[in-house]
Amino acid sequence: MKKIKELLSHRRKKIRSMQMTISVSFTLLSVCCMCFLGVMLYQQFSKKAENLTVENSRQLINQTAINLEDYLRNMRRISDAMYYSVIKNTDIGSESLEDAMTLLYEANKDKLISVACYTNDGRLTEASPIATEKKGVDVKSQKWFQDAAGELENFHFSTPHVQNLFDDPSYRYYWVVSLSRTVELTRNGNTMLGVLLVDMNYSSIEQLLEKANTDTSGEYVYLMASDGEIIYHPKQNLIHMGLYEENNTEAAGYEDTTVKENFHGEKRLVTVKTISYTGWKLISVVPMKSFSMGMTGMRNLVVLLVALTVLAAVMLNQMVSARISKPLRRLNDSVKEWEAGNMNPDIYVGGSMEVEHLGKTLRSTVAQIRQLMDDIVVEQEEKRKSELDALQSQINPHFLYNTLDSIVWMITGERYDDAVFMITQLASLFRISLSKGKTVIKIEDEVKHARNYMNIQKIRYKNSFEVDFQIEEDILDGCIVKLVLQPLLENAIYYGMEFMDGEGEIHVRGYRKDKDVYLEVEDNGLGMPEEEAAELLNGKERPHKHGSGVGLVNVHSRLKLRFGEAYGLVIHSCPDEGMMVQIHIPYIPYTVETQKLLESGKDYSSVSASGKEGSE
Repeated sequence: MKKIKELLSHRRKKIRSMQMTISVSFTLLSVCCMCFLGVMLYQQFSKKAENLTVENSRQLINQTAINLEDYLRNMRRISDAMYYSVIKNTDIGSESLEDAMTLLYEANKDKLISVACYTNDGRLTEASPIATEKKGVDVKSQKWFQDAAGELENFHFSTPHVQNLFDDPSYRYYWVVSLSRTVELTRNGNTMLGVLLVDMNYSSIEQLLEKANTDTSGEYVYLMASDGEIIYHPKQNLIHMGLYEENNTEAAGYEDTTVKENFHGEKRLVTVKTISYTGWKLISVVPMKSFSMGMTGMRNLVVLLVALTVLAAVMLNQMVSARISKPLRRLNDSVKEWEAGNMNPDIYVGGSMEVEHLGKTLRSTVAQIRQLMDDIVVEQEEKRKSELDALQSQINPHFLYNTLDSIVWMITGERYDDAVFMITQLASLFRISLSKGKTVIKIEDEVKHARNYMNIQKIRYKNSFEVDFQIEEDILDGCIVKLVLQPLLENAIYYGMEFMDGEGEIHVRGYRKDKDVYLEVEDNGLGMPEEEAAELLNGKERPHKHGSGVGLVNVHSRLKLRFGEAYGLVIHSCPDEGMMVQIHIPYIPYTVETQKLLESGKDYSSVSASGKEGSE
């Protein structure tokens, strides 16, 4: 540490001798460069700004055209679906189009006002939504019908108009754009022509174009028919009232390109895009005055930059001094932090080559010390995990042997149904027991494992006892060490039920209290004195007569190793009144992350800390 401080002091003296030369040189160079750069930037931005304006206008109109064409294409698909999937496959003399047409309308009613099919003489065949046709309406005289009649396989898009075909109970009037086409109808095996009408909601088109008219610089987009009739304009109401004019008549003759025009003394940049299927033209208008206003701001920006550079040159002496000394100060702060006891300081690496080398050396030293400490922690964790695995490995196949013997006796005695049930339960039991090598599973799986075990035991013991499970739903998704309920049930059977004269009862309960989970196994067996029961968890367990070899001490130790010293088993017993063994564990929701942390040997406190860090 002493050598490091001496090196830092030497560097400070060297800095003071360099400050004046660097300050003067850098000031003059900065002023000259910024003046030259300001002139070049203004010239370049002046050229680029106009090109950027044109390109932005093209991108806007192209994207709007794509959105509009997609919408119209969807309308064509609806029409195609109605024609090719329904009308062509239906004989209207004996079948109705109502169900299929209603289904199609309901699937697209946010985009449609109505769907209707007419014969070539103007008679309504079917419409959806179901409505009454207005009296006195001659559809043959309407433009959408005339455009479509006789032109098979052609689509026709109308300009916006008020739909006046059907009576609306709500007395509403809808602005629509009609998509019409000639179709072939089949009536009693004979083919005739008709017209399929799809009335699109004009508001959908209006919304698409409104999204393009959000610019506040004066740029706007409008839509017109091929003859110049305006379909949509952001100032449409003003145009109808004669308070605003648009150059739509002349724009109808423009090709798909960008042109400059002078309309009523205003210079404008106009971009034209023709919409497929319809012949409609999408027009983007950019006033040239908005471009000029942008360049005025650029000139002001260049002047401001030059002025700020001159001001910065005056203050540069102090700034250079601070910048040169900053790496040394930060490195010194890192050393002080280390001296204060922080074993994971953020050692600064930067500045000149010498300071950078010093920082890397310190960082390497700190990293080596931290690695040594981490190795010690890992060694302790591995030791803990080894102890846990050793306890887990005490499970032996004694239960399996007895169960297989029982299955053999059942088969020999021709009790095939019982044998099949035993094998099924045994398979499910061992599937959960294996758990793909996991030692931490869901409480739900552990309870299922216990149920399977008890189903087998009830058959083996010829239903000499009853068992019931009362498990609250909100704990089933919690984490638990596998194979902890089975040993408790095993003890309840072998030590509680074995010497009973009457019918035995075993109760399994599970519930949540505050932030902890409790699982209880209670029997009405012989029980034992409270003092003797307390000794069971101290390693003085009764010798195993029939059990699997996984005793209460084993379960108690595994729970403590996994969740901490505050958790494990609690035994309550009284002679001739039975015994209750309680599992006390924290409630930890089962996730892939928590399972992996617990599986790796982390205890409950480590898992909790990890969860808090993740949430932060």
